[in-house]
Amino acid sequence: MTDARREVLRLDRIETPVGEMLVVTDGEGAVRALDFADYEPRMMRLLARHAPGATLTPGQAPEAVRQALAAYFAGDVRALEGLRVKTAGTAFQAEVWAALRAIPAGETRSYGQLAAAIGRPSAVRAVGLANGSNPVGVIVPCHRVIGANGTLTGYAGGLERKRWLLAHEAGAV
Repeated sequence: MTDARREVLRLDRIETPVGEMLVVTDGEGAVRALDFADYEPRMMRLLARHAPGATLTPGQAPEAVRQALAAYFAGDVRALEGLRVKTAGTAFQAEVWAALRAIPAGETRSYGQLAAAIGRPSAVRAVGLANGSNPVGVIVPCHRVIGANGTLTGYAGGLERKRWLLAHEAGAV
């Protein structure tokens, strides 16, 4: 296992239809963080939790990551499914994030449905907190989670982006 204190991560900036994205990858090509540039402080806080002591340096993400992101935004909404991510977090968070990746593109789930999907129907608030701690948004599609009444709820990238991402996916499937 790599010692995070000596780990060097690359930070790439990629233009998308909804703004510049920051993509952090490691030497093995795994995505460690992904967020919109106007939310960089949030991404850095999450990255500090998931890769403490790592050094961040400007550099290009692996071509496979760049191509998958380009394909996603061009309409292949399943293009991100094969990307490897590497995050820290609790076992509960990992369970929630895996359940998020299982939500098909073009579909949504409520926090309650997500809690039920992991076998913890009473953990709705904890699911919401885990969802908000996701360091690799869009790849781990936290934007696909909505309120119990079908309304859009908070999204770290902003509700307008959430609306755009959901419409983009719904129109492509």
